[in-house]
Amino acid sequence: MKLDQEINQHGRDIIRTIEVVQSVTKLSTTAVDNFDSNGEELYTPPLNFSMVDNGIFRSGFPDTANFSFLKTLGLRSIVYLCPEPYPEHNMEFLKANRIQLFQFGIEGTKEPFVNIPEDTIREALKVVLDVRNHPLLIHCKRGKHRTGCLVGCLRKIQRWCLTSIFDEYQRFAAAKARVSDQRFMELFDASGFKDIPPSPCSCTKRR
Repeated sequence: MKLDQEINQHGRDIIRTIEVVQSVTKLSTTAVDNFDSNGEELYTPPLNFSMVDNGIFRSGFPDTANFSFLKTLGLRSIVYLCPEPYPEHNMEFLKANRIQLFQFGIEGTKEPFVNIPEDTIREALKVVLDVRNHPLLIHCKRGKHRTGCLVGCLRKIQRWCLTSIFDEYQRFAAAKARVSDQRFMELFDASGFKDIPPSPCSCTKRR
């Protein structure tokens, strides 16, 4: 009986040892992946990352693997378009780098039940257009629909043609593009935003 107990205990110790070794191996692999063969740190942008305009960027939800890259942007602000609370590790990153969070909770619903709150989009645009908040990152979960609508409305303020606005939206949304999103951007009234300089789009370049 005593021998059986010793064997069982030994077996549990082996299992625990294997689990610890596997955890260390995963951490080591992750650490190695962040550096090239010369020991230089490699940066990983968030999903769907892109520059929108001077001082304005867009992406999907940043994870810890993206923090080193985000540091290189020198961000002052993040515009977060989801209703869920911001994760604790992301909040710690913002505090450590003195980045201000602006949250505008827009529900991530699917067609045909899409309801894009125009008032929320307008409030978010005020933050995006205020250069005191730049450099700034706009993101939702995937960087497709909510982020795409906000950027599309910004493009209307910048007097882009609808063809270019839709082209940009579809480039990020791809097969997930929504007619309702494009309809919202088409009907969005940008006349309330004045003294915003136009930004060249592909329509003007073709002339």
